[in-house]
Amino acid sequence: MSKLDATRAELALLVLYLNKAEARDKICRAIQYGSKFLSNGEPGTAQNVDKTTSLARKVFRLFKFVNDLHALISPTPQGTPLPLVLLGKSKNALLSTFLFLDQIVWLGRTGIYKNKERADRIGRISLFCWMGASFCTVLVELGEIGRLSAAMKKLEKDLKDKKNNQQEVCYHEDDKYRANLKKSNERTLALVKASMDLLVAVGLLQLAPKKVTPRVTGALGFVSSLISCYQLLPPPSKPKAS
Repeated sequence: MSKLDATRAELALLVLYLNKAEARDKICRAIQYGSKFLSNGEPGTAQNVDKTTSLARKVFRLFKFVNDLHALISPTPQGTPLPLVLLGKSKNALLSTFLFLDQIVWLGRTGIYKNKERADRIGRISLFCWMGASFCTVLVELGEIGRLSAAMKKLEKDLKDKKNNQQEVCYHEDDKYRANLKKSNERTLALVKASMDLLVAVGLLQLAPKKVTPRVTGALGFVSSLISCYQLLPPPSKPKAS
């Protein structure tokens, strides 16, 4: 492959990535929370960027509540424990509510909805919904990581038995083990992101203003946004067999 072909392929992947509304939203989110970190809640250019980007992101999320509403009424995979099912559905319900209420906040910020006091109250309720959804996500990811860990230990035992208890067993050569390990890594990253989002919600609601300052909120939100951007990257293409 020539250098021009390689460049063209990389640009095609970038175009594919930027064509996703979710990817553009997360890039804007990184800008928003990066600006919040720089401003530390003080008036100035960085705070203006934070506020204008926050308002612009709400347009990306118009009618996005339908996604979680659909997930709420969709069947769950067979074999999922009931507590994880209930937590997952609670997360969908809270996130859908947050995104729906966020549209009213957008109407208030743009001046279409005139009752500013009520719009601010709805905005605070929506943030509590997002915090609740993040908390449910943390619990779901912990539960799923536990299930994957148990499955991998069982698989390790089975592989040892098949190898007649040899000292060294290469687990990574097993496709099922590798798949579970990949899922576990993805779940761990999602757990880190959800934990950060939970603290970001605490910061935005000013529930612990002395500990979770605007700068801490901005830093956590920025890292969380970068994780989201990474999660949305297209999977690496497999090399073609010659």
